[in-house]
Amino acid sequence: MRGQPALLVLSGSTRGGSSNGRLAALMARELALRDADVRFLSFADYPLPLYDGDLEGARGVPESALKLAELMLASDGVFIASPEYNQSVTPLLKNTIDWLSRIRDDRYRSLWTGRVFAIGAASSGHFAGIRSLMHLRQILENALGARVLTQQVAIPYAEKAFDERGNLANDKAAAQLERVVAALLVEAGRFS
Repeated sequence: MRGQPALLVLSGSTRGGSSNGRLAALMARELALRDADVRFLSFADYPLPLYDGDLEGARGVPESALKLAELMLASDGVFIASPEYNQSVTPLLKNTIDWLSRIRDDRYRSLWTGRVFAIGAASSGHFAGIRSLMHLRQILENALGARVLTQQVAIPYAEKAFDERGNLANDKAAAQLERVVAALLVEAGRFS
């Protein structure tokens, strides 16, 4: 037993000032305040080409995907902040998941099943990114067999959702975040 769970926090957006980047940063901070071993990373540091079976056949899985997979293997839980593009997940997030799912080495067999996932979204609209969360949950659970917490955080009107210190200004949204933090710590603790 390692003690506190090791958690990976990431955002499906690399855009500067991204609301989902802010949500992921807040999640990382809240988890760290509860003494979790948290690693907050950006997909910008792990560039991947658009998935292409011919490219995979010629060159294999890119090094950046293997590095991300190693970080996932070292974690007990993963939080993903998922922006919504056209009522679904971002191409960046989907492409990253697609590459990670192509790793066939037995060492990575538990990449999706050996940890718990939590999801959240922040959106400028009223629906709060919920449609991207539905698709992300479907990809993680149905396609990859991952355990995804039922608790999730969905922040509407994201441009007004955060105060100057990066906290959620709305009590209902803050309570959602707190429920996800608590559930992620408990469930990830089962893997640590």
